[in-house]
Amino acid sequence: MDANDYILFFVYTFVFYLIFKSRRTFYTDPILRHYHKVGFWIKIFSTIAFTVFNYKISLGDSVVLYWREGYNIFQLIQHDIHNIKLLFIHGKEFDQALLADTWNLGYFNDDNNYMVTKIVAVFSFLTFGKYMVINLFFSMISFSGVWRLYKFFYEQYPHLYKQLAIAILYLPTFVFWSSGILKDPICTGAIGWLTYALYEMFYKKKAFLKNIIIIVFASFALINLKMYILVSYVPFFLLFLILKNVNLIRNSLVKFLIGPALIIGSIFAGQQVMKKFEKDLGSYAAEGLANQIKHQQDTYKQQAAEGIGESNFSLGVDFDGSMGSMLKMAPAAIVATLYRPFIWESTKISTLLSSLESLALMILTLSILFKVGPRKFFRTIIKDPTITYCFLFALLFALFVGATTPNFGTLCRYKIPCMPFYVIALFLIRDKCLNPKQAPATKAKIPEKNDHKFEPQLELA
Repeated sequence: MDANDYILFFVYTFVFYLIFKSRRTFYTDPILRHYHKVGFWIKIFSTIAFTVFNYKISLGDSVVLYWREGYNIFQLIQHDIHNIKLLFIHGKEFDQALLADTWNLGYFNDDNNYMVTKIVAVFSFLTFGKYMVINLFFSMISFSGVWRLYKFFYEQYPHLYKQLAIAILYLPTFVFWSSGILKDPICTGAIGWLTYALYEMFYKKKAFLKNIIIIVFASFALINLKMYILVSYVPFFLLFLILKNVNLIRNSLVKFLIGPALIIGSIFAGQQVMKKFEKDLGSYAAEGLANQIKHQQDTYKQQAAEGIGESNFSLGVDFDGSMGSMLKMAPAAIVATLYRPFIWESTKISTLLSSLESLALMILTLSILFKVGPRKFFRTIIKDPTITYCFLFALLFALFVGATTPNFGTLCRYKIPCMPFYVIALFLIRDKCLNPKQAPATKAKIPEKNDHKFEPQLELA
């Protein structure tokens, strides 16, 4: 990086600041205005930290694969406009002789890797290929969707604005790993946009055409980058929408009869869809998923035997592809995703931040569990649609990631989509159990800028 990187970074930071500032003018709620502004600046500083870490401290895929090869495609197109076809082909069709670095041979066989590279190439035309500035673009894509996620939860629980900010806008590893050239920023942004669009369309019944377009683009991004996020997230969110709509029914008997019928019908419909599109789902269908878990574990074991992958770890349970071994492995895989690496397992700077966050998360989980009691803890999960969907998605995603990623360095990145939802579920459980009289319609009021002390106060709407 040179001086031009920093100059362009500050120029584009100012441009994005103006864009998001103009969006804030539409918010009449001071809470939203405040956290939108704070969230934006957190992402800016996180982008700087991400750039320094990946470029100066620990070179990884962000630099040596996505940026280097994306910038290479950008240069190829500049040299010969006919090379623009490289932006519209599949990774397997890319001529490996054109690679900037032979170490990247084979990576484009996975279309998700090539997709990120193509996005980098497109952004290079706006940024002159500057690594730090392209990181900023990826970071802002993430922030735009993550902010939608915050708005979605805030509309339902405005009195928990601080807790939601901690879970969505402040969570260290979630913010850090979604602030640069990786798949994760696009995916976290897509989750936020998809959530808010589905909620607006199927619950609030508004802006049908606009939300359809958002759903298509967000789904396209997830399908082409990390399809397992879409497969594991959407069913639980649709379950939430079903239960949310059932709660609108005032007749308790009708609600009692319709609720279970809709849930069972949805599960059956989901199974039929999975069977019909089993070939398209490939490794994400039931049989393919088991094979993928087995393949991933065997790969990491081979790396350990060859002395490669010093951050590899074992779940302590061998997976043979059967449902029985899956059930045995599930607790260890979920614990690994949510609470590991433990402090004593962190041997690198890249995993230290995650280990401290995991420790804090474990303490939070245990403190809430002891305060409310195990029975009330799990009963609250079942009774509240929002908690049900957040908790079940977090556990399923944690199971998949923990089972397929026995490496702490990779685990720290792969687990971030489920972390906000798990933390939100914990905060909601604590709120429901310890503050049962708190009305859902409670809103928070923040004093205007001319007040010297910034102390948000709660008032009943």
